[in-house]
Amino acid sequence: MGVFESIGTETHEEVLFGQDPDSGLRTIVAIHNTALGPAFGGTRFYPYRNEEDALIDVLRLSKGMTLKSAAAGLDLGGGKAVIIGDPRTMGTERLFRAYGRVVDSLGGRYITAEDVGTTPENMATIARESNWVTGLPSVEGGSGDPSPATARGVLAAMRAVGNRLWNTHDLAGRKVAIQGVGKVGMDLLRRLTEAGVETVVADIHQDAVTEAVESYGSKAVAVDEIHDVDCDIFAPCALGACLSESTIARLHCEAVVGSANNQLAIDDDANLLVGRGILYAPDFIVNAGGVINLYIEMDGYEVNRASALIDAISDNVNRVLDAAEADGVNPHVAAVRVAEERIQDIGSLRLKRRPGHHRGGLK
Repeated sequence: MGVFESIGTETHEEVLFGQDPDSGLRTIVAIHNTALGPAFGGTRFYPYRNEEDALIDVLRLSKGMTLKSAAAGLDLGGGKAVIIGDPRTMGTERLFRAYGRVVDSLGGRYITAEDVGTTPENMATIARESNWVTGLPSVEGGSGDPSPATARGVLAAMRAVGNRLWNTHDLAGRKVAIQGVGKVGMDLLRRLTEAGVETVVADIHQDAVTEAVESYGSKAVAVDEIHDVDCDIFAPCALGACLSESTIARLHCEAVVGSANNQLAIDDDANLLVGRGILYAPDFIVNAGGVINLYIEMDGYEVNRASALIDAISDNVNRVLDAAEADGVNPHVAAVRVAEERIQDIGSLRLKRRPGHHRGGLK
C-alpha cells in the first residue's frame, strides 16, 4: 500500500517526512485531526525494521491520540512522530536539533513530547529549535517525565474497574499481571505494591525484570507466558497489538486495564474479550494521564491540578462502561463514540473563530 492510500484509510490531515543526512535523522510526523486544537503526541525513537512499519505505527498512534485527547476533554487534536533508529547510538544533539526544526516547520499544528526512546532532556534539546514541545525537565520549568502521571491514571482506572467487579476501590489482595515494566509499567508496579497488590511481570529487558523482583517482590515469568498467568487484572504496558485472537484465548483474568497504546490487534478483538467475560477498559481512556499532565504544563504546570484531572480518569472509565452497557456495544466502540461525539460537537463550534482569538499553542 502506498503512502497516500495508507493516509486515506485513517483519514489523516497531513503526514510530514523529514531527514538530516549528517545526523542520520529519518522522521515521520503524522497529524491525524486538529478539530479540537493543535495535534499533540509524543516522539517515539525506535529501530523499526523498515520505513513501512514506521509509517504504520505513526498513523495508528496519531489516530489514538485524537481519541485520547478528545475523550479526556482536552482542547487538543491528535498527532505523533517517530524517529527511525536506535536512540542509544543515534541520539545526538545534532539529530534532536534537526528534528526540532522539522517540528518547528509545522508552525504549531503539531506539539511534541517524549515517548518510547526519548526523554525530558531530549525535549529540552528540541526546544532549542522549536517552541512547540512539552515535557521539559522540571529544572527548566516543565513537568518532567510524564510516566508517573500515566501510571497514576492507570491505577485510577483499575480502582474504577475493581469497584465495578468487586464493589470496592481497594485492590489489596488482588493479583495483577503486568506485561512490560518500562517507565510506566515500573511506576505502576510501585503503586500497586504500595496498595497491597500481588504482581507478576514480564519484559524483554532482564534488568527491568530484576528490578521488579528485587525492589517490589514481583514474580517473573517469560515474555511468552504472561498471557497465561492466572490473575485478576491483566495490564498491557508494552507496545501495541498485544490483544489478538490468539492471546485473548489464553487470558485468565477478569479485566484488562493497561497503559499500552493500541492494545487491540483489530477493533473486533474487543468483542472477543466480551465473549470471554473479560471487562476491557479501553486503552486511550486508561492511559490519558501523561497527556493530561503535559496539557497542564502548556498553561503553567500545577501538580495539584494535574493530579485531580488524572484521578478523574476513573470517572471517564465509568462513563464509557456505562455507555457500553446502555448501548449494547463493547467498551472500545463506546469509547470511540464518546471521543467522536465531542470532536463533532466542539470541533464544529471551534470553526466559528472569534476576532483576535488564538487557537491552541504554548504560552
